[in-house]
Amino acid sequence: MNAAHEPWLEPVEPFLSPLADAARDFTRLTGVPVDLPTALFLRADLAGHPLPGRTSAGGSCHLFATADGWAAVNLARPDDTTAVPALVALLGSPGAELSEAARRATATEVARNAQLLGIPAAAMGSAREVRAPVHVRNLGRPLVRSPAGLRVVDLSALWAGPLCARLLGLAGARVVKVESTTRPDGARLGSPAFYRWLHDGHESLVLDFSSGALAEVVAGADVVIEASRPRALRRLGVHAERFLTARPGRVWVSVTGYGRDDDRVAFGDDAAVAGGLTGLDASGGPVFLGDALADPVTGLFAAHAAARSLARGGGELLCVSMAACAASLADSGVRGTGVGEHQPC
Repeated sequence: MNAAHEPWLEPVEPFLSPLADAARDFTRLTGVPVDLPTALFLRADLAGHPLPGRTSAGGSCHLFATADGWAAVNLARPDDTTAVPALVALLGSPGAELSEAARRATATEVARNAQLLGIPAAAMGSAREVRAPVHVRNLGRPLVRSPAGLRVVDLSALWAGPLCARLLGLAGARVVKVESTTRPDGARLGSPAFYRWLHDGHESLVLDFSSGALAEVVAGADVVIEASRPRALRRLGVHAERFLTARPGRVWVSVTGYGRDDDRVAFGDDAAVAGGLTGLDASGGPVFLGDALADPVTGLFAAHAAARSLARGGGELLCVSMAACAASLADSGVRGTGVGEHQPC
């Protein structure tokens, strides 16, 4: 193991059994070995992030004590920070610091009001025992295939979806990363070395989504990876259900914070907190684990689910919830391997 990963691995290692099981099965299905410490901690090492406490490794997400527990609020974007005074007002403490306002409210109130303003936030453990990490919906006809030679269209951004695409690419798939001319992948603003690692060997395609070209690109895919609200893609002429029924053996991987039927926004740190995937400090209070840990965890679960789907014939919509993936690690003693799949999506 890379020595740089060692300080990150120790607090996370007790939770990794479900993820290690998924990685081993992905290797069995594809022949591609998975280096878990690199997948989980390379970004932090390249960016020089410090080990997290009640502030995330990347510095944007914060754990706040509330009247009845803890809540994570992720101020990852300029608009999130701008909305903090409005959040404080909604919590009934106009003019107060957010930490003070949070102490006067419940964790659910903090998370709910933040989400009303579009700020990623979660009450700690609120997504535990809610759903399996991957839900499967059978829609198309089966055709058993391996990833090798298949065309994967990656519409996702940041980390979870691109990591899924990277692993399928290592298994021999031809990956096309698609970005909008008006909304490029935000990961381009982070570590260039990490972005290259995620997308090495992938074709890059930048499109005007309003032109109708996106639907044409998707039509030529065998596997689609996306992390968008279903209605947003439908407005662009892209329908998961139609894609899957048009040709046998196709697979659609949908990565969301809390499920396709839930519009709440989530990033890796707050989704991990929602799943209860946190550590404890010397005082017994919660701390973040890893770096946006739900992101790489979800990417690995998604790649494994895609490989499994292809091996059994595809025709499936795979709904992968970041919060549920985090919960599967936190609750690994209850959920076994943590990669259970249930219907419907």
